[in-house]
Amino acid sequence: MVPLGIVGALFLQAGCVPDKRPLPPEANVEAPTNWRAQSGAVAPVAEHWWQQFNDPQLTRLVEAALQHNTDVLLASSRVDIAREQINLSRASLLPSLDAVLGVGRSQELGVLGISRSTAVQPGLQVSYEVDVWGRLRRLREAADVQYQASQAERDTVRLAVASTTARAYISLLSLDMQRYVTQETIESRLQSLRLAEDLAEMGYSSELELTQAQSEYEAAAQLLPQMEQAIAEQENALRLLTGQIPGAIERGGDFLTISLPPLPGALPSELLRRRPDIRQAELVLAASDLNLDAQRDRFLPQVQLSASVGRLYVNALDFDPVRVWDIGASVLAPLFSGGRLEAGVAVATAQRDQAAYAYRASALNAFAEVENALSGVQNSAEQIRRLTARRETLAHSLAIAEDRYRSGYSSYLAALDAQRNLFNTELAAVQAREAQLNTLINLYQALGGGWTP
Repeated sequence: MVPLGIVGALFLQAGCVPDKRPLPPEANVEAPTNWRAQSGAVAPVAEHWWQQFNDPQLTRLVEAALQHNTDVLLASSRVDIAREQINLSRASLLPSLDAVLGVGRSQELGVLGISRSTAVQPGLQVSYEVDVWGRLRRLREAADVQYQASQAERDTVRLAVASTTARAYISLLSLDMQRYVTQETIESRLQSLRLAEDLAEMGYSSELELTQAQSEYEAAAQLLPQMEQAIAEQENALRLLTGQIPGAIERGGDFLTISLPPLPGALPSELLRRRPDIRQAELVLAASDLNLDAQRDRFLPQVQLSASVGRLYVNALDFDPVRVWDIGASVLAPLFSGGRLEAGVAVATAQRDQAAYAYRASALNAFAEVENALSGVQNSAEQIRRLTARRETLAHSLAIAEDRYRSGYSSYLAALDAQRNLFNTELAAVQAREAQLNTLINLYQALGGGWTP
């Protein structure tokens, strides 16, 4: 019998467990009551928001990326690993059963001479750690929370891949439109060049104006190969996002037929539950807190139960089997570890605090992304309105300048200046619409894109 004093002394070690340090106050997060950028009427965040652009090819590309993108596949594999970690932690709560087989042969010298002995002992061994303090249970809960965090990480990757694919396709259509504007400008400048050549032949125009027309034509023409290269690279990037080898990309429509989806909206407090990256940071914090509790439990005694049963076959008994068994319990209490246990708790506490700061950083970053996207939606709409008005004015100005040049009332320089301004404004208008569409995609991504755990 073990003296009761020893048992009591072992369990008195519960008072030696270091105190759990609370979360640092700097890690607290308070959601703002409303957004700084007033967005007016908003719609709920759609789950499959990419369908609201009304481009079937955009929908196909996003869905293909969600299924075949390598980053998504890697994130799904990490979910599988986390799921198996739960099974490993659950196994620690169950007894372990092992089959053993011992075979031995010995030779000894006795009063009767040399004797040889052969023994065979098959048996079963059972061992079990009694989870007195809940350490193993907390480790299992931590594994379960880590599994949920891996699912949130996968959703974060899926949201990022969907948004990146949508932006890449919008950029591809924008490049198509810029190429079209460039081709139209090249054709217009070619006509101006022919007019300058005719006027120069008749002596109504100087050679300087002819060379200016030639220079402007070549300046527009040299942009076309650059745009063709940019389109090819954008197509290859889209194929890579969808997990395919480089190649051409089919278009579902043109740049001007892309619909502007309704403006999504959500309260700042809802954002803390909607975004998967914030959900992941919250779950990682919860798992690190459970790991800290489990690390503190290492200061407490561990109770082990063990048992074995088998048969012993010995040649001295003509291998007549003898039943053998053993049953017992042990208590393992740490007395001196050279500071390892204390350091383990300190490391776990620092990791818990690190997870808390990471959660705060994720939340603050999410608030900033929504604010930037809301502000961008408003400003891009105003920019497009201004560019549209300027384009109409410049088109009228160009028509007047060309009429005056044909009539001999002004030099080619005025028409040339109007052509340049109109071309640059048309390209800027296309790029502004691209920025407006991409800002809406950014807003859907910043609001969680429909992923609400």
